[in-house]
Amino acid sequence: MVARCSTLSGPVAAGVPAGIRLVAVATNNTTSAVGFRSERGPILIALMLSTSLVALDATIIATAVLSIVDDLGGFTQFPWLFSIYLLAQAVSVPLYGKLADLFGRKKIMLFGIAVFLLGSILCGLAWSMPALIAFRAVQGLGAGAVQPMAITIAGDIYTLAERAKVQGYLASVWAMSSVLGPALGGIFSEFLTWRWIFFVNIPLCALAAVMLWRKFDEGAVERTKPKIDYLGAGLLTVGAAMVLLGLLEGGQSWAWNSPVSIAIFVAGLSLLAAFAVVQTRVEEPILPLWVFTRRVLVVSSFISLLVGALILGLTSYVPTFVQGVLGTGAIVAGFALSTLTLGWPIAASLSGRVYLRFGFRTTALIGASIAVVGAAFAAGLGSGSQVWQVGAVCFVIGLGMGLIASPTLIAAQSSVEWSERGVATSTNMFARSIGSAVGVAVFGAIVNSRISDDPSPEQLSDAIHPVFLGVLAAAAVMAVAALFMPKRAAE
Repeated sequence: MVARCSTLSGPVAAGVPAGIRLVAVATNNTTSAVGFRSERGPILIALMLSTSLVALDATIIATAVLSIVDDLGGFTQFPWLFSIYLLAQAVSVPLYGKLADLFGRKKIMLFGIAVFLLGSILCGLAWSMPALIAFRAVQGLGAGAVQPMAITIAGDIYTLAERAKVQGYLASVWAMSSVLGPALGGIFSEFLTWRWIFFVNIPLCALAAVMLWRKFDEGAVERTKPKIDYLGAGLLTVGAAMVLLGLLEGGQSWAWNSPVSIAIFVAGLSLLAAFAVVQTRVEEPILPLWVFTRRVLVVSSFISLLVGALILGLTSYVPTFVQGVLGTGAIVAGFALSTLTLGWPIAASLSGRVYLRFGFRTTALIGASIAVVGAAFAAGLGSGSQVWQVGAVCFVIGLGMGLIASPTLIAAQSSVEWSERGVATSTNMFARSIGSAVGVAVFGAIVNSRISDDPSPEQLSDAIHPVFLGVLAAAAVMAVAALFMPKRAAE
């Protein structure tokens, strides 16, 4: 049986990469069993294990920040641990999508797992903060292949009717990781060493790779030879990295108005402008500029960018706030953060019923309004707050994110034809990754400008408070942007 692949949606959709053309292989079996005991069960388990690598990594490191800083130093540099990872992931996703056309999904997936494994080992062995930051970039390059290839393989081997069930399995990985990630990060930090947050990936990578290698037969896939935009990828990577460098090191390594600072920003923005020009001239661009001519895609990508900035702002600084200001341990800080990523999949699982009944715009407005309420309470957090209040705030914001992130992505997907759906989805996920990277950099610059390298609880509280205000501002802008979403899919 030959089946085209439509894009998976919902909280697990990391974006089917641009350039992917799925022509086969939903399997020739007439049975439609989906589950661990079915014939494709081992592959599904391998995909869930692969997804767990990225899902765990999204939350496990946040609770270990203070432990890492205590060991390696460099508190003002720790935002790089998030920014460099997200940047490497964002710019590599489109390249892996095109390489998958050339070499097949299985090879690219195994390559991504191997790179992620190498990065994890190197991170666990890091001897300084700059070394750890460099090795996080290696991890990000691996994650750029693992997450989208898992979704693409699922689309290859399951029929359209089966993918709804498969999406539930993959979504459960994110829900479980939202609790296990912060908890494991806290346990490793308090009772073992922070290095185990990276070493724990070794058995997961090995098991996922072995199961994919032995059980996944890629089958007949139409191979084309895509033209890869290496120049565009290089301009985007270097340009974005220089802007992040200017944001994170400005006011620390050099003054904001110094010649060095100005030169870095001018060079970074010039390279990004050159990237935009290149995208208009290459045959297969990394970021097709036609997406910016369609309102739904522009608005959904803008909301996705804000979602990325908001979530990473909280993920980066909530554990630090709970530990450094409220004086708790890493485990308690981890559970406070887990309510954020727990509320998201709960709301996302219900969002389908809401937007089918009330439409995309209303659902997005409800989600944004809930996020604004949660962020307003976050802005009121201080040294006298209780841990349960932090957890409650994060849970409310997570509920809002689940009701705005998934429906806006699905609105973008439903607004284009099948042949454009991969581009629309990957653009949306690209915007979220860039928003996350830039958001962490901006919030990091704000915090770094207000603290010393060894801040007191009072100084740390004052420094993190603008982050919560920034989260509130992002949620408010998101609510305004939601007004421009279509009411229904047909619009």
